Amino acid sequence: MNKPYPSRGLAFALAALPLAVQAQGEAADDAAAETLNPLVVTAALAPRTADESLASVTVIDEDQLRRQDPTDITDALRAQPGVDVTSSGGFGKTTSVYLRGTGSESTPLMIDGIRLRSATAGGPAWQFLEPRMFERVEIVRGPRGSLYGADAVGGVVQLFTPEGEGEPAPRITLGGGSFDTRRASASLSGSEGGTRYYVAASRLESDGYEIVDGEGDKGYDNTTGLMRLSHTFAGGAELGVLALRARGNTEFDAFGTPADTDYVQQVAGVYGELPITETWSSRLTLSEARDKQATPLYGSVFDTQAQTARWENTLDLGPHQLVVGGEYREEEVNDSETGSGAFSVESRDNTAVFTQALMDFSPLTVQASLRHDDNEAYGEETTGSLALGVALDDIHTLRASYGTAFRAPTFNDLYYPFDGFFVGNPDLDPETSETYELGIRGQLGRGFWDLAVYQSDIDDLITNVDSDGDGFVDTTDNVDRARIRGVEVATGADVEDWTLRAALTYVDPENRETGKRLQHRASRSLRFDADRALGDWTLGGSVIAQDHRYADEANEQRLGGFATLDLRAGWNFAPGWSTRLTLENLLDKQYQTVGGYNSPGRAAFVSVSFGG
Repeated sequence: MNKPYPSRGLAFALAALPLAVQAQGEAADDAAAETLNPLVVTAALAPRTADESLASVTVIDEDQLRRQDPTDITDALRAQPGVDVTSSGGFGKTTSVYLRGTGSESTPLMIDGIRLRSATAGGPAWQFLEPRMFERVEIVRGPRGSLYGADAVGGVVQLFTPEGEGEPAPRITLGGGSFDTRRASASLSGSEGGTRYYVAASRLESDGYEIVDGEGDKGYDNTTGLMRLSHTFAGGAELGVLALRARGNTEFDAFGTPADTDYVQQVAGVYGELPITETWSSRLTLSEARDKQATPLYGSVFDTQAQTARWENTLDLGPHQLVVGGEYREEEVNDSETGSGAFSVESRDNTAVFTQALMDFSPLTVQASLRHDDNEAYGEETTGSLALGVALDDIHTLRASYGTAFRAPTFNDLYYPFDGFFVGNPDLDPETSETYELGIRGQLGRGFWDLAVYQSDIDDLITNVDSDGDGFVDTTDNVDRARIRGVEVATGADVEDWTLRAALTYVDPENRETGKRLQHRASRSLRFDADRALGDWTLGGSVIAQDHRYADEANEQRLGGFATLDLRAGWNFAPGWSTRLTLENLLDKQYQTVGGYNSPGRAAFVSVSFGG
């Protein structure tokens, strides 16, 4: 039997890392505590430590991102607890992120509270996000429909940009490596009085590699700019703006014909927060997100934008907290052409109201939330959640939760106009789901561990179907049901100069109509990251292993499992100067996560940086 893993005994022994740390002493300094039990805002719309959030959460902080220096933001997400990533090749090729076995359209992406999504495809273009623009990633697993509305079935991923603090701090990085890749980035951050600022720009170019056998290298380029500015007034009111824009070109193979896509991806927003009383604060956010992709070979342009107004009110009631708010969102398909015509419907709006209660009856905590959405395209949906947590002692927190969510049909699902080949179904209903979860987290001084088991039942699964039986998919329908069960183990420790993290995931995503595994998902994965500081040097590495997956619904096209090894080194060779070397897929493992598309082989990248 093909075993892409280290032995199971070794893998599960990783979960005992914190026990070894506890034997060395449970006291830890504040910095270690913040790293191992970080504040999370995505899980509950309010800052809560990981154990207080009553959710399965993973935080990737600035230090981790800088050490790993990923070319693609999904390289940092890959094989984290409950996370599966598939890609039609590296360097700007179509990428999907699956949380807890749910579809890629069921994983919302937020950037500083602004949702980025293609209204036609349903998910964000993860592959066009430059990781050097972000300082923090929060992954919240489990339904969050009652907080964020449509599509938060498997969870939510949120990326945070730097705010800027202290004296003006410039940073410049130049680098390159395999596949004739060149990278450059520059930023300036700081604060003065109550004003904080961060501006940054980056450029990446790569000739790529042979993604499809015999079809030649496929290149990619990306130019990204970011500006974030905020000011806090004497009375405590705050006003801020954010703008992020990425544009470029990616080449691919269209069934033996060279093709390319020009893309633009951007988010922009302005917010104001006002402390109305000592216990009541109000925040209003106005934002716009845009996703545009044009492919000349197909004569297609998909240009979608979403404008959102969100109002949140937070009331502090002693040890309890109440959040009440509303949201209005309008999605538009602007001058989009599929190659066979325009969409018959080009806009829709959604109005929502929501509330959440965070109650502390120490040692018992309760979180309850409710949201009602009214969408002009597919009607009304109400979602809710309830989570209970019990502090068993100073170390262990037990949690149990139940939540509902739904996935909205996309413009492609409803209105795709390709008559004679594929046409949307305007009568689609949203997918609906309910999830049960039981988890326990331990904070052991300089170590932590987290165990979660869950089950999600999904009804009215939106699926492509062959309605006339000719062997070709020609429309969409609500025909299938799915049941997803899973177990997640996450652990980590900071031991002297070592930083260790490990994750194990088992997921069983089953189509209940056919008994087959849902396509594209691996059922088992392992990730292990280890880094060590040695004076002016840092050394580290990552092991990622996953078992097989299927490229088709019938489970006939099997893609084999794999294990990869990455190594990295950093050196602060002079005051303000540093260099970094990363070796990716060191063993040159050949594998695919999407049928017919090769993942990158062995690669090396080096960079030199000046500044903080």
